[in-house]
Amino acid sequence: MSITTVVLAGVGGQGTILAGDVLAKVAVAEGHDVKLSEVHGMAQRGGSVETFVRFGERVFSPVVDPGVADHLIAFEETEAARTLTYLRPGGTLVVNRRTMASLPVLIGDLPAPTGLEEALFAEGAIFLDAEALACEAGSPRSANIVLMGAASYGLPFAVESWERVISGRVPLKTVDGNLRAFHLGRNACAEGACAL
Repeated sequence: MSITTVVLAGVGGQGTILAGDVLAKVAVAEGHDVKLSEVHGMAQRGGSVETFVRFGERVFSPVVDPGVADHLIAFEETEAARTLTYLRPGGTLVVNRRTMASLPVLIGDLPAPTGLEEALFAEGAIFLDAEALACEAGSPRSANIVLMGAASYGLPFAVESWERVISGRVPLKTVDGNLRAFHLGRNACAEGACAL
């Protein structure tokens, strides 16, 4: 019995929880059993947010152990590095080309990390600039949907299912922009444009 595990990692305000909800609803729409869980302690203050989505014929637990995730979708580079242990060997790593300073860095207690892109590239990361694509779609706030578009390229779901779920999940006035964002993210991976 095959189960697919996806980890979404970011910080508060980046839309990781919405993205996880969209992914879970798409999996349900495609007939899968789905378990979703979230860890978002100080999310509203820019803290780490992790969303775990597991789907398959029968899923008994939302718990994700290190080394078992098939896909890791990172909304920024520091969180990609922090959560990399979840990814199984040969898993897919999609990373938004953005770095957000953590509180210890902002207040001067720790230096900003260096060499993240190089380290992540060595782990097989696929990079894209989700904010730039979101702006092209009409709103920088849709970077999370750009990342779902990129992720969709490697997931076994029909584009129409993604479009239906996104249309029903985002505010009505943002549907067209979010659908553009989704397709820009998907096309970036299809065309090989989301590589270092």
